[in-house]
Amino acid sequence: MAAPGEPVTHRLSTEGADLLTLAGVGDANLIELQKLLSVRVTLRGDAMVLTGTTELVEKASVIAQRMIDAARQRVALEPDDVLRMSMENGRDTSGGTRIVLPGLRKIIQPKTAGQAEYLQAIADNDIVVGIGPAGTGKTYLAVAAAVDALSRKRVKRIVLARPAVEAGESLGFLPGDMQAKVDPYLRPLYDALEDMMPLERVQKSLETRVIEIAPLAYMRGRTLADAFVILDEAQNATNAQMKMFLTRLGVNSRAVITGDKTQVDLPKREESGLFQIERILRGIEGIAFHYLNETDIIRHRLVRDIVKAYAAESAAE
Repeated sequence: MAAPGEPVTHRLSTEGADLLTLAGVGDANLIELQKLLSVRVTLRGDAMVLTGTTELVEKASVIAQRMIDAARQRVALEPDDVLRMSMENGRDTSGGTRIVLPGLRKIIQPKTAGQAEYLQAIADNDIVVGIGPAGTGKTYLAVAAAVDALSRKRVKRIVLARPAVEAGESLGFLPGDMQAKVDPYLRPLYDALEDMMPLERVQKSLETRVIEIAPLAYMRGRTLADAFVILDEAQNATNAQMKMFLTRLGVNSRAVITGDKTQVDLPKREESGLFQIERILRGIEGIAFHYLNETDIIRHRLVRDIVKAYAAESAAE
């Protein structure tokens, strides 16, 4: 047994793990673990070797094991993920809710407990309202759930909608026809799809309308049956638009509504439909509200601090 304060060494097997994923670009993931726990981290053969005081090595081992598990599953791993694991004391926050996407051999799993609960809510309810700040994975995870439902033939199509609200810019001055004018508003949905499906499959699905991406206004008068429907940026839907959207749902359809209550671009005289459904739809069986916060942000670590700063500014007003 090592004397108090004397360095100890612990080896963890990395067999079956993708070492590039585990180490990160330029060993960034290993460097992050070293910085966070003040232990020495090296990869030797089929093992990760941790060296430091007994207490710190024990803490680092829990996080290192989660990193190795992620690398075995070919889950993307970056320094921010290592930081998040350390904040969660190495707990597995996926809740067993992982999505395996066909065609790309890619696994998508929640990176926080809040995200795991969000995915579980989508699995358990016909309508889920996901509310939270930018970067919490509201849209990305909803699109992943939709692609998963389509690949498993639980639905026949995916419909992705967004309000085309002018956030300080004018649609009229954008070049091209109406589709070209609204495409910039829909680009994040295309990006999410292209990250989860082979490009040729995305293109074919769009051509055959198995996947449809459209401004919210195009939903009027339709019935969406056997569909997984996502309304993104719902804070910019008016009360009338939100009611119209919710009443489009047909047999064997499910919907996810995502929004950020701090980024409403509607004219001040218009109430956000997202605020209204928060008041009137609570308690209805089959409808779930799930709230994500800054601890669920998975973009650059500074985004978390930026969101906190804006929240503090709003609270002070």
